[in-house]
Amino acid sequence: MSIQPGEREKGDLQCLLRMAKDEDLGPGDVTSAMLPSGLVATGRFVAREPMVVCGVAFLAAIAEAYDPEIRTEIQVAEGLNVEGGQALAQWSGPARGVLSAERVALNFLQRLSGTATVTQRYVDAVSGTGAEICDTRKTTPGWRHLEKYAVRCGGGHNHRSGLYDAVLVKDNHLAALAAAGEAAPLLALGPALA
Repeated sequence: MSIQPGEREKGDLQCLLRMAKDEDLGPGDVTSAMLPSGLVATGRFVAREPMVVCGVAFLAAIAEAYDPEIRTEIQVAEGLNVEGGQALAQWSGPARGVLSAERVALNFLQRLSGTATVTQRYVDAVSGTGAEICDTRKTTPGWRHLEKYAVRCGGGHNHRSGLYDAVLVKDNHLAALAAAGEAAPLLALGPALA
């Protein structure tokens, strides 16, 4: 399976990466700043349990955002099933940059690989039935295209991207139409928050 992110996913990654870097790094990594400036490190991304890989295609861009001298070596393809203990990728470069960027990179890898892994479980559960596992637009704000990419890595299918690209009449649309001409209709907007 050869799955690669498109320009939209790469663009969304850059937006999320700017926010993630700002909230995590702020004015600077005070701990990594104590390391010698010439110290070089190698860090490996290793699966802790069986999973579907998603997000290694973004590691070079994440590294670049922190330190352009960090080199990324990808060792497995997106959408590949791996066992626990398998190396996914490796960073080599200035220790300060590697250590500053590691948590954000892990956050992206864990979230996207988790989505791909769960998707594949559902795909496997309906295998042979003719059913397809499709996503919805019920995604995390800002993460929509990345989460839909992860669904594809897990073998699922994307349904629609937003309100703009397909018609989907729901019960609230029918309730609003049924009440046309009356007072404002009461619509069920989701689970009550208590």
